[in-house]
Amino acid sequence: MARDTTDLTPIRSLDELVDHIRAGEKPASAFRLGTEHEKFGYRLADLSPVPYEGEDGIRRLLDELQARTGWEPIVDDGRIIGLAGGSGEGAISLEPGGQFELSGAPLETLHETLDETQTHLSHVKAIADGLGLGFLGLGGSPLWTLAETPVMPKSRYNIMKRYMPKVGTRGLDMMFRTCTIQVNMDFSDERDMARKMRLGLKLQPLASALFANSPFTEGKPNGFLSWRSGVWLDVDNQRSGLLPFAFEEGFGYRDYVEWALDVPMYFVMRDGRYHDATHVTFRQMLDGALKGEVPDPEPNMGDWANHLSTVFPDVRLKRFLEMRGADGGPLADIVALPAFWCGLLYDAASLDEAEALVADWSFEEVDRLRSAVPRLALNAPFREGTLLDVARRILPLAEAGLERRDRRDAEGQSEAIYLQPLRERVATGRTAADDLLARFEGEWAGSFGDLFAARRF
Repeated sequence: MARDTTDLTPIRSLDELVDHIRAGEKPASAFRLGTEHEKFGYRLADLSPVPYEGEDGIRRLLDELQARTGWEPIVDDGRIIGLAGGSGEGAISLEPGGQFELSGAPLETLHETLDETQTHLSHVKAIADGLGLGFLGLGGSPLWTLAETPVMPKSRYNIMKRYMPKVGTRGLDMMFRTCTIQVNMDFSDERDMARKMRLGLKLQPLASALFANSPFTEGKPNGFLSWRSGVWLDVDNQRSGLLPFAFEEGFGYRDYVEWALDVPMYFVMRDGRYHDATHVTFRQMLDGALKGEVPDPEPNMGDWANHLSTVFPDVRLKRFLEMRGADGGPLADIVALPAFWCGLLYDAASLDEAEALVADWSFEEVDRLRSAVPRLALNAPFREGTLLDVARRILPLAEAGLERRDRRDAEGQSEAIYLQPLRERVATGRTAADDLLARFEGEWAGSFGDLFAARRF
């Protein structure tokens, strides 16, 4: 999750909340890609999870990474919980169960995304090897129960941990036992945002299927190909899932703002402290609901920015759009995910063609598809065929878009090279999860040691 924001500018009108999002607009020439990925840490000796404290703990890892990179430590109540790079360099943060996240810098090309990710992983591996630790590229925690999963000392997570069981059955699984890859995409104006939001929501089940990579839980196959996507079906449906109003013509910034205003808050930050605000919506806070409960109860723009980071639709709107549907995975997937969306959304012809292909998809159809994907992935039924049939039409659009972008690496290759994992999945109809299950039941003979070795960064 992103670093929480402090901006004490008072909020005087709803127009300012809309303008906060509108400020993200930029010309197509300035579009960038911000890729984020999470990974599970584990002890090489016994495949156990990594606690925060201890000689081989997450804190030690962060301290050594800080010394190695020179990045600024992010501290919560005296404890290091992340690192911030210099201007435009991204950040490292901790998810609730110790999942290690790189929030990448906004970069111009996917070649830079690969370089950034490889550099980060090399730093992490150099330190982790010395501590007897490994990191795992999967979408769901394959072995550990919730009780066995460590809890990171991040104040906002204490609030979320108390609140999640009140609003859904899977919130704690989401927090502590899932990993994702996502990409942040720019927009040029309100219409461009709406087109990308709508297409992103309609195709997010396809992304979940293409990147399905979480078939194990608590030491056995769990019956899913993307267990993580199944978890998201009942986390907190007030703040997550599809957005029916975004399927309607005329959708814009204000519609999203009006929706977010009525989502319960998690917290407000005052003088570096987190105050529980889960009993009020942001609209109620604007109306004075926190007076007498927290210091400086009048809402400010930092509160709004933080609130926007605590709603979880399949495509999230801030000053950019976040594509949120993919399971965590290996290096090739970390670059393939932004490649998929870049090819579709940053090329005008591909955007037009993809938009036309899904133009008559209804909210109800996409919602059914979203519910079928966790177990069936590319075999999920859709109209007269399956999601695989859709993939066969969409993936070539992404590839053509990347070819037209014509961003070449030192060997003269276009960014379309990063779609190779997806080409293989579409050609065979098999996801990464299908392959893991086959190897687990075959050559690995049920050995999680082999699974961890195969998915270790």
